[in-house]
Amino acid sequence: MDAENKRILVCGTARSGVAAAKLLNRRGARVTLQDLKPAEKLDVSLSGLEADGIKLFLGKNPDGIVTDFDMIVISPGIPMELPFVEKAKAAGMPVIGEIELAYSYCACPVTAVTGTNGKTTTTALIGDIMKAYKANTAVVGNIGEPFTEHVETLGKDDWAVAEISSFQLETISAFRPKISLVLNITPDHLDRHKTMERYIELKESIGRNQTEEDFMILNADDPYCPKLRTNARRVFFSRIRHLDEGFFLNGRCIRVRFNNLDTDLLDVGEMNIFGNHNVENALASTAAGICAGVPAEIVKQAILDFRAVEHRIEFTREIDGVRFYNDSKATNTDAAIKAIEAMREPIVLIGGGYDKHADFTDWIKAFDGRVKHAVLLGEVADKIADTCRAFNFTAFERVNSLKDAVDAAYGKAQKGDCVLLSPACASWDMFDNYEQRGRLFKEFVNML
Repeated sequence: MDAENKRILVCGTARSGVAAAKLLNRRGARVTLQDLKPAEKLDVSLSGLEADGIKLFLGKNPDGIVTDFDMIVISPGIPMELPFVEKAKAAGMPVIGEIELAYSYCACPVTAVTGTNGKTTTTALIGDIMKAYKANTAVVGNIGEPFTEHVETLGKDDWAVAEISSFQLETISAFRPKISLVLNITPDHLDRHKTMERYIELKESIGRNQTEEDFMILNADDPYCPKLRTNARRVFFSRIRHLDEGFFLNGRCIRVRFNNLDTDLLDVGEMNIFGNHNVENALASTAAGICAGVPAEIVKQAILDFRAVEHRIEFTREIDGVRFYNDSKATNTDAAIKAIEAMREPIVLIGGGYDKHADFTDWIKAFDGRVKHAVLLGEVADKIADTCRAFNFTAFERVNSLKDAVDAAYGKAQKGDCVLLSPACASWDMFDNYEQRGRLFKEFVNML
């Protein structure tokens, strides 16, 4: 993209917004960085940006200035239905996201990972596989590293691995990954996307621009993934059935049956990550590595060496025989069910948070025989409590803070139990994000 002398409005001062503004500034654009928060309420100082020539428009809505620009780069956290976005579109102005911007400058192939659950672990695992094969691999996107912060360091022989959320997929245009993955699709973010049909459509769009030279890796066990359309070569993985071609679980082994390979690659019992969902993540990652041309032995060793990412069933500490796990990234019921199913010990569960209009029925049903006590917090706690009562699960209590939840859970746990923070909800009612929630959980555990 030629940004020279273009007037570009970047909306949102989170890390990806700042990175996008800096990249555009380096490319000669006339950049204005906007945020609804005034400077004194922002988490970071932006004074250095002004010194570099980036204008700031803070504490105000951009409705009155959008027509002064040639393009908008918008944060994924900003809904696309807002009046200023509609005004920009009506004026024929491109409205793109940070991922699309970075891609326009990216010289190397991209592996892009989406799905309702498992994105972060799978992205990190594919990143490790690719780094073992190509040292200059960037792991970017929704995993916490802005793509625009790394794109200028990537040459044509390097690789980028990107976690892509449905919010980010709303603003892609030319984005074309060499390898795309859709891990699974279950109801999530319906407060924003409104319908399941729209949510599925967004997940499918990750392969919209792919051609027969590219790969789209799909979960054969998911009710929606096999129906997704693309011009790419469709490659399937399965945990529960054998495939004539693809990547599947053969007993305890990941079997590769693809192109000229037909072999058991590794025993999943030897992995450092556990649970059926992580078997699926490993299958998907194996497929991504093999499709990228990584030798099977390198793929195998990277998977065996891999350990859980922060906030995803992350072992925190053991106190008096009670093991504590941080699964703060479980921001929907499907992810939280997977965490419950992965635990080997009786569970004292901490759950609740921001209300995304989720149905908690299946989550509460998963408590049976696994969760001995639940500690509920956040704005949706009463709704969860009502669902618990509907299914005759009465071993729960309501608390007002995460610290109180940790203390209460530890008080209920006995030797041989685990305390699992797996909220099944977003964090925005009490925290800035799930990372802050997870790190505070670990702090409070270490205070016990």
